[in-house]
Amino acid sequence: MRAVERNVDEGAGLTAARLTALLTAFHAGDDALGVSELARRTGVPKSSVHRLIGHLVDQGLLEREAAAVRLGLKLFEIGQLATHQRGLVDAARPYLADLREATRNTVHLAVLEGTEVVYLDIVRGPDAPNLPSRIGGRFPAHATAVGKAILAFSPAPAVEKVIAAGLPRTGPRTITAPGLLRRNLAKVRSTGLAQEREESVVGVICVASPLLDPQGTPRAAISLSGWSNRVRADRVAPAVRTTALTLSRTLS
Repeated sequence: MRAVERNVDEGAGLTAARLTALLTAFHAGDDALGVSELARRTGVPKSSVHRLIGHLVDQGLLEREAAAVRLGLKLFEIGQLATHQRGLVDAARPYLADLREATRNTVHLAVLEGTEVVYLDIVRGPDAPNLPSRIGGRFPAHATAVGKAILAFSPAPAVEKVIAAGLPRTGPRTITAPGLLRRNLAKVRSTGLAQEREESVVGVICVASPLLDPQGTPRAAISLSGWSNRVRADRVAPAVRTTALTLSRTLS
């Protein structure tokens, strides 16, 4: 009996893993993908992809378009619920908008998930570069100011997890040495401000500060991004830090 239950659990786990792989196979800029492309990206057999697509379409998680499928609106609805349940985006939006208006640069709100940051909200500035970041998008935490702002106040295991996963280069000045990253995070912890200059994108500078709860645990971080040859970190840093402190108190 236990062997049967174990086999059922293993089968359910495999199906869940394949469903997750299919939904996360879509990348930024993708519209509709066919069965062959989904099979190539996920490593799941075409026959299984075809069968699983049927289940996902029935649930509204995928939508058919000719011989291909695209992500369904049901996923958008779920994502909106996940964000608004925390109340973070709604609470932060006025502060992000004020910071954008004061600087005319792009402001981000992000959280740490594993070794990456996930962008919950972005208020784009008219004088800022066209950044690859998008709401719901991810980026390696070590290569972003928001990621370093959060990691600097996170428990040591969170930092070690990022380092153990490797520190891939995403920009011309990405920190790829563990020792250098640790020293950088120590500085961020002492000042409450994180910076990155062309660590994630060529020609872009970013200044970030964490949103801390009353116990000093990072809940998220906000950042301001602009052209590295136009934005002076020392001039915008006080505004970023003040916004983060004020929002932290509001959330508490």
